[in-house]
Amino acid sequence: MGADQSDDGALPRDATVADQIVARLAEWGVHRYYGYPGDGINGMTSALQRAAGRAEFIQVRHEETAGFAAGAHVKYGGGPLGCVVVTSGPGAIHALNGLYDAKLDHQPVVALLGHTALPAEGGGYYQEVDLLALYKDVASAFLVQLDDPSQTRHLVDRACRTALARRTVTALVLPADLQDEPAVPHPPHAHGYYHTSAAPSSPPAAPAAADVRRAADVLRGGERVAMLVGQGALGAEDEVRRIADRLGAGVATALLGFAAVDHRQPWVTGAIGLLGTRPSWQLMRECDRLLIVGSQMPYSEFYPAEGQARAVQIDLDGSRMGLRYPTEVNLTGDAGATLRALLDELGPGPAPTAWRATIADATGKWRAAQRDLAGQPADPVNPQSLFAALDDALPDDAMLAVDCGTATAWYARHLRVRPGMLASLSGTLLSMGGGMPYALAAKFAHPDRPVIALLGDGAMQMNGVNELITVAKYWREWADPRFAVLVLNNRELSFVSWEQRSGEGTPMFPDSQDLPDVAYHRWAEVLGLRGELVDAPEQVSGLWRRVLDADRPTVVNAVVDPAELMLPPHFTAEQARKTAAAVLRGDSDRAGIIRRGVPAALAAYRPRRRGR
Repeated sequence: MGADQSDDGALPRDATVADQIVARLAEWGVHRYYGYPGDGINGMTSALQRAAGRAEFIQVRHEETAGFAAGAHVKYGGGPLGCVVVTSGPGAIHALNGLYDAKLDHQPVVALLGHTALPAEGGGYYQEVDLLALYKDVASAFLVQLDDPSQTRHLVDRACRTALARRTVTALVLPADLQDEPAVPHPPHAHGYYHTSAAPSSPPAAPAAADVRRAADVLRGGERVAMLVGQGALGAEDEVRRIADRLGAGVATALLGFAAVDHRQPWVTGAIGLLGTRPSWQLMRECDRLLIVGSQMPYSEFYPAEGQARAVQIDLDGSRMGLRYPTEVNLTGDAGATLRALLDELGPGPAPTAWRATIADATGKWRAAQRDLAGQPADPVNPQSLFAALDDALPDDAMLAVDCGTATAWYARHLRVRPGMLASLSGTLLSMGGGMPYALAAKFAHPDRPVIALLGDGAMQMNGVNELITVAKYWREWADPRFAVLVLNNRELSFVSWEQRSGEGTPMFPDSQDLPDVAYHRWAEVLGLRGELVDAPEQVSGLWRRVLDADRPTVVNAVVDPAELMLPPHFTAEQARKTAAAVLRGDSDRAGIIRRGVPAALAAYRPRRRGR
């Protein structure tokens, strides 16, 4: 197909603008739309109905889910672009949170927003909202209203190309009447009209050889090399492993980059940051070289001290270089191509084995300590035991969707994700409520693979109970029916409680943080799914075998201890003082915190004897 040729030319004579939008988006690789219908977008849903077999509309329960799922669609490899289609006014407003998640995690998404018909604009019509003002931040890269059918082709092309090139959210505002106007697939060859291409742009390559040589010179002299790997390294798993071996490096991972390395390896220290591991903290405190690959992890206190390490960064976006640590060489390019060029420049050479042994020792002790913590008694169930058991049961092709809260902490510390798996979460917006939409997007992207959603009860109540209806609506269409939802039911917003204790020095505030106790497993059964109640420690054994052998989606209602202590890898004296003050002021979880806190602190921080 030539640059100015298009499938639009095959549109029927009675095709509408909406039909043309669907056809043109298909040329950009968009075949799945997440949304909820309404009269402001009726032209688009009618076009999708006519395109049955070539386009798929996924009806979720809330437009926020549509926004989350569109970004997750790209994260889980469902296609190059995510797409949201929502109605005017309230529909477009609802979608914003999920779209901000895509924007902040740099996922290309096109939002199609229904709007008031052109003749009624400015008249205070029902659901009339100034969408150009409302979306000016989240879709700042490209936001335009379609006002004439002849604009359709170039606006769709620019929205898609910009979203892909800048890895961000773009939006088209579609007045209701314009959607049903006759299509103009080929604008006139005249002044004021555009003739655009749907041909994709070339992918990014490696930086200039001279810059790669400078980076190699910086890294070559390191005796204690650390790597920080983020989502930009996904797809370059082999290159990350090879350069880590060549440099004798330890590798810490941002949560979005978890699947870029094999967490079973002794030189992979795991997550970094407030929910990270102690070996990752030590790695950064002791390294003399730092290689950052596709990460923008924002916690500056978890990087080496300024001046401690010479640093190199690799990223697709040159504007994001050197923002977290003062790097010497910044390589703008694709992670895989850049790492291969860097490997060639480094050439063969001995790796510092003593540093690798130090890393392996620290990592082994940490992992053993976490297993100890997972095995300790709690009231009624230790949440960490559920994640330790899941780690032992994970299928090689598992897809993991993680919500924001205590589930994130236990995921980061217990699950040894490895290449071949897919795993993601709301990494920068850190929004509650993303876990179920992510799991849905993963399952629609790969209906032949099992998915496991890891949620707290706050996230489950926020939108999980509703989106379980979406699971019930679609699960019989999936080649593999396994869709597991773990709900950590501690009747409390416990992550917020811990932040309040350690950050404010105030006890848990029941009016703010207490949650209703919901029988989530019973709700699953009402919907025709499986439910499991886990409210005793002995029920954890064999749980994941039963869940992963099930013939339909399963919800696990795990009644867990709200007092389970989440110690950061570097628990400061000030945080300890404030937490103690909160307990002394009469925290409602006081007894449990004392009971669980002392063994947790000892297991996490005491030296461990070799061979234990």
